[in-house]
Amino acid sequence: MAPQRGSDILLITHARASYTRLSLPRLLETCPEDSRVWVWHNGQDRDVLDVIDDHRSHPRFYRFHHALENVGLRPAINWLWTEAEGTFVSKVDDDSLMQHGWIEALSEALLKSDSFGVLGAWRFEPEDWNEELASRKIVTHHGVTLLRNHWVQGSGHLFRRRLVDEFGTLKSKQSFPGWCLEVARHGYVNGWPLPVMREEHLDDPRHPLTAFKNEAAYQAARPLSALQSGAATLDDWLNRTREDAVEVQSASLDLRQYFGWRPRLRHARRRVRRVVSRRNYGH
Repeated sequence: MAPQRGSDILLITHARASYTRLSLPRLLETCPEDSRVWVWHNGQDRDVLDVIDDHRSHPRFYRFHHALENVGLRPAINWLWTEAEGTFVSKVDDDSLMQHGWIEALSEALLKSDSFGVLGAWRFEPEDWNEELASRKIVTHHGVTLLRNHWVQGSGHLFRRRLVDEFGTLKSKQSFPGWCLEVARHGYVNGWPLPVMREEHLDDPRHPLTAFKNEAAYQAARPLSALQSGAATLDDWLNRTREDAVEVQSASLDLRQYFGWRPRLRHARRRVRRVVSRRNYGH
C-alpha cells in the first residue's frame, strides 16, 4: 500500500458537549481533502458521544477511539503519533475553533525547509499581541517570517510526522512543550508564522462563546491546564492566559536557559516564591 500523504489531526474530547458541537464540525470543515481527523474520547459522556456520532459520516472523519475512563492526553497523542502515516500530524483541543486555511498555511511554511520543526496557530486574543516584545523574536527563515519560540501550545500546531521517528513519542510526565524543546535543541526552528493563523480558544474568559461566564461556571468545570497551573479563580485563569501570551513573546531563545543547571535554579526560585505567597495569604 502506498504511504498516505496530507495531514492526520487528532481531536480529544471528554465531557464538554457544548464545545464539541462547535469544535468538531469546525475542524472537519477546515481540513483539506487529503486530511484525516482522528477522534479520541475519554470517559462516557453520552452527550459528547452523540455529537461525535453525528459527524462520523463526514469524509474527513477517519478513526475513532473510545477510552472508557479518562486516561488523559498522552495515550491519545501517542496513539496518533504511532499509527498516523501522513506527512504531517497535529492535535486540536475540543475548546479550539480553527481558522479556515490553517493547515494549508502551516504546511506551506513547513515545506519551505526541512529545518522547520513545530509551527502553530495563534490561540491568544489580538489584544495579547505585544509588538515591543514580539519584534525582538520575529525572524525570517527560508522565506517564512515567524515569531520564533522554542515551543508552541499543545493544540493547533503542525509538524512532520518523521519528527516522531527522530524524537519518539511523549514520555511519562513529558509535556508537548517539553517535546518541542527537545526538537529545538537539535536545531529545528519552531514558532508561529506571520501573519498568524487564529485558533480561537473557547476557554479564554474573554471569548464570546466561552463556558466561563461567571465564577460558578468556572468552578464547576475548571480545565485541566487551570488545575495544573493553580488558577483557583476565574480571575486567576484570565491572568494566567495573559501571562502565557507574554511568556511566549518574551521567552529566551538561548537554549541553555532550558537545559542543565539554569532551569533547575529557576524552578527552585519559583518554588520558594510559591511558598512565600502561600504564607502571605494564609494558605
